[in-house]
Amino acid sequence: MVSKGFSMEKWLCWSSMGAAGLVLLLFILDIAIGLPFGRSSVVVDAIAIICSIAVLLLSWDAFRDLG
Repeated sequence: MVSKGFSMEKWLCWSSMGAAGLVLLLFILDIAIGLPFGRSSVVVDAIAIICSIAVLLLSWDAFRDLG
């Protein structure tokens, strides 16, 4: 029997959304003002933004499936 509410799976989804959001914020800041990484590579920033958006969408979809 699966328990409802905030189970381990939901916390893992929230954690992955939080980590992806943090990575997204860091790389957007790097493109905008060069703060955390000093604008070392715009290509790496763009790829990291795309990947973090993908992780956000996938974890949101998994979270909705658990609901």
